[in-house]
Amino acid sequence: MLEKVPEPRLEMPPQYDWDELVQENRVHRTLYTDPNIFTLEMTHIFGGTWVYLAHESQIPNNNDFITGKLGLRPLIITRDGEGKIRALYNRCTHRGTTLCRWDKGNSRSFQCPYHGWNFLNTGQLRGVPWPDGYTAEIRDEKFNLAQLERVESYRGFIFGTLNPDMPPLIDWLGPITQPIDDWLDRNPGGKVVVCEANRLKYKGNWKLAYDNSADGYHVIYSHRSLIETENRFREGEKEKGMAFYKGTPDKLEMYVAYTGNGHHFKDKRPNIEKRAGGLWAIESLHPGMEYFAEKLRTRLGDKAEAALDLAGSEPVNINVFPNLSLLGNHIQVIEPVSFTETNAVWYGTKIVDDGTLGQETVDDINALRMRTQEGFPNLGEVDDISNFEQIQVGLACLEDEWVYMNRGLGLPERFRTDDQGVIYGPATDEVFMREYIKEWKRLMKTEPHLVVRREP
Repeated sequence: MLEKVPEPRLEMPPQYDWDELVQENRVHRTLYTDPNIFTLEMTHIFGGTWVYLAHESQIPNNNDFITGKLGLRPLIITRDGEGKIRALYNRCTHRGTTLCRWDKGNSRSFQCPYHGWNFLNTGQLRGVPWPDGYTAEIRDEKFNLAQLERVESYRGFIFGTLNPDMPPLIDWLGPITQPIDDWLDRNPGGKVVVCEANRLKYKGNWKLAYDNSADGYHVIYSHRSLIETENRFREGEKEKGMAFYKGTPDKLEMYVAYTGNGHHFKDKRPNIEKRAGGLWAIESLHPGMEYFAEKLRTRLGDKAEAALDLAGSEPVNINVFPNLSLLGNHIQVIEPVSFTETNAVWYGTKIVDDGTLGQETVDDINALRMRTQEGFPNLGEVDDISNFEQIQVGLACLEDEWVYMNRGLGLPERFRTDDQGVIYGPATDEVFMREYIKEWKRLMKTEPHLVVRREP
C-alpha cells in the first residue's frame, strides 16, 4: 500500500522567490536562518531526492539493523530475514513513540516499549497485547510500519527516497561513481568495512558543512595549527599533510569537479608523488605508527610501501548531495537537527582480507588506519565546525543579507567542461557551491511527490 505524503503544514506558509534568494554569485542569508525553509528542506531535499542512509557492512547478516534518519525522520535500516534491505519508520503506528531504541543489533521483530505492539522487520504488525480489546480493524495494513518507497545500494552505500519519480540510483549518481569506484578499488577486494564513529555537533545550518565540503580556499588559514602540528616532527624536507596548500594553490594540478545533481569532487591526488609509499610519505606522526610501520617493513620488504599507502588518508573529497562525504578514509554523514543545529558524524573504515595480503598484514594496516583516522576529525573538523558556528552567528546581521560564492566567476579560462557535462576548476574556486545550490533551488521549486509504503 502506498500513501501520499502531504506538504508540511506551516501556520502561515510564506511565499518564497527562490530565484531571488539564490542568484548567480550569492545566496540570501535566510537559506540558513529561516526555520520555514528548513522545514521545507525536510520534504523537498531530505525526501524528494536520494539520501544516504547507511553502509551495507553495518548490516551484513539477515535480521541485522541499525537506526538512522532521513532528514528528521527516525528510521530502522534493516536486512530482513530474506536479505532485503528496508528502511522502516522508527515510529510505532499506535501512539507514535520510537519503536527501536538501540543503535544496532539483530532482531526479527521490534516491540514497542510503550504498549507492547510487536512488528516484524518487514514492517508488518505481528501482534498486540490483549487483542480482544480491538475490532478486526486492528489487522488493517494501515497499522503496519511505514517505510521508504525506494531503497537502493551502490557498492555498499545504501540510499533511500520517498520520491517514486526519482531515476534509478546509478543514474542519479552519474559521474560521481568514478571517484567512488576509485576510492573503493584501491582497497583489497574493492571493499571497506565501516567502523565506529566520531560524533560531533555544531550550532549551525546543515548546508554550511556542504558548502565547505570541497572548499580549498580556507585550508591554509582555518587549518594552520593542524598543518603546523603535522609538520612539527617531520624528518627531511618532505612536508606532511595538507602543506601543499601553502604558496599558490590555484596553480597546482589538484582540482575540483562538479559532476551534476549536487555532487562534486575535490581531487588532491595530483599533489602526491606517483610511487609506492608516496601517500604514506605525507602522513603525519601519530602514536603507535612507528611500531606498526616497522612490522610491515620487516614482514613485506619492498612491498611494504604499497601496503602502507592503504593506511594513508586518500587525498580526496567525494561529496554526494545532500549528506554524504568520503574524505581520506572516512565516511562523513551530515545530519540536520534544526535550522541552527547539525550533527557531523565521521565513520572510520577498515580493509578486509581478500587473500592477497594475509590477515596479519590486514590487521596491522587497520591498526595504522585507526591511528591516521584519528587525525582530521579530532583537529581539522573542529576548525571547520568552529567556522560554521561563527558563520551562523554572523548571519544574525539582518541588514547584511548576502552570502557570496563568486570566486572564479567571470574567469572562464579557469574552467573546462567535459563531454559528460562535468565542470573542472581550481581546487580553491567556489564553482562547486554555485552549481550545487542550483540543484538545491531546483528541488525547492519542484512540488515534491512523496509516498510511504506499508506491507500488506
